[in-house]
Amino acid sequence: MTAELARVAGPVGVAGLGVLFLAPARTHRLAGLIAWALAALTLAVYLKPHGHTAVLAAAAVAGLVLAAVGAVLLLRWPWLLALAALACVPARIPVTVGSTEANLLIPLYAVVAAAALTFGWQLVQGDARARELGPIALPLAAFVGWTGLSLAWTQDLRQGAIELLAFYLPFGLLAIALARLAWRRTWVLVLAGELVLMALIFAVVGVEQWITRDIFWNPKLLVGNTYAPFYRVNSLFWDPSIYGRFLVVAMLAALVVALWTLSLRIVLAAAAAIAVMGIGLLFSFSQSSFVALAVGVLVAAAFAWRGRALLLVGVVAGVFVIAAIASPNVLHHKGGLNRVTSGRSKLVTNGIKLALHHPVIGVGIGGFKHGYAKQQHLRSKEPKAAASHDTPITVAAETGIPGLALLAWLFVAGILLALRRVGPALAGRAALVFGLVLTAIGVHSLFYNAFFEDPMVWAALGLAALTSRQHKRPQSPQLDRQVEPERQQDQRVDGRKPQRTGERDVERLPEHG
Repeated sequence: MTAELARVAGPVGVAGLGVLFLAPARTHRLAGLIAWALAALTLAVYLKPHGHTAVLAAAAVAGLVLAAVGAVLLLRWPWLLALAALACVPARIPVTVGSTEANLLIPLYAVVAAAALTFGWQLVQGDARARELGPIALPLAAFVGWTGLSLAWTQDLRQGAIELLAFYLPFGLLAIALARLAWRRTWVLVLAGELVLMALIFAVVGVEQWITRDIFWNPKLLVGNTYAPFYRVNSLFWDPSIYGRFLVVAMLAALVVALWTLSLRIVLAAAAAIAVMGIGLLFSFSQSSFVALAVGVLVAAAFAWRGRALLLVGVVAGVFVIAAIASPNVLHHKGGLNRVTSGRSKLVTNGIKLALHHPVIGVGIGGFKHGYAKQQHLRSKEPKAAASHDTPITVAAETGIPGLALLAWLFVAGILLALRRVGPALAGRAALVFGLVLTAIGVHSLFYNAFFEDPMVWAALGLAALTSRQHKRPQSPQLDRQVEPERQQDQRVDGRKPQRTGERDVERLPEHG
């Protein structure tokens, strides 16, 4: 019975999320939020481990209390949402309940729950804001809606339910909650400082791990390092690639600061921070992170230097070729592309075949491993060797050609939303950072399937939408000079004192007969 409810809850939940993205009416959005919450609750009940009912109930009550406290704080200081969400990005908590083991973003889920309560309270109080995500609201609603709908036919209901409950539903709400914030210069600078400071701490921890040969959290990585020709570190993250990707995002943010400032002191500080983070990135030995960094640097240079960036493109391309040839995988492995890429070449090829065999609707969200095993006639339904390493191929295999097309639409819309607003002002530089985040993680996801599983992607979409509202075209000075005498004349007729142009209060037009 719970399985059937879960298949229904997935589409209902993403439909509620779509209403939050698109609906203009406050009552409709409140209904969408309720549908989102009920669907999440249903999926949680379906996925909960057997036994330990009292412990799970107590944890749920404690979570609600914590979320309520968080909602009170967010109503008082809304930008705490962005700061808290960023602080929780690396915090995957190992959880063991019964026979179920997982690494969950539990602190971030608590932040999202607080944001949901805040959102609901504002709607009840009459908040009439709508379409905060702007141009990306429709493509995001379409992609999330189609992906959630595929839970109805997925070949792996449990994994699909995990994908929706752990990533799409909470992070979708996080995106819209961040887009609802009011632009505050001070808070934006604090958020940038937090990002760089966290990355510096992680880099120092990673270097210390490499020196002491002491790995945290991940015993599989420790075993892998025993037999590998190089020693990878994960800092305070679970996976070295996710650690490297976080450093790349912070390095690109620091690079934007260095490129768009006239202060030598700030340039030197940003350069020093990038150097420290670069050393930490080196010991992650994440090739996908280095590729993402190279692409991000090229995009930033293209905006900063225009035509002169072509020279940098050539230099970076040469460095990339040399690094690829000198990489540990190439030096220590012989026997073809599949061995050089640690088996990923074969996975990509078979993933494309899986997508071609299910071109219309795919195998359903979360069904990649199951469909892969069935196609390759593997014994286990979820073999470890069937893990996907490419987001577009995974999307194509799980949601078919429609899902892949919607993914392309969403990615292009998100990039355009951010990069079309680039400028010398703080809002323009912030827009470039958000565009670089989407670009870097998008490139990274070509080699490591974790695009929509990364909360920074959803946060970048929400904050890019927030930033775009800072770039409204001002009224031309000539038109202002034409309107001002008429305004003053109308105000004299109405018996009121003339107001200065640009005052914050909305003009009250006189009523004539």
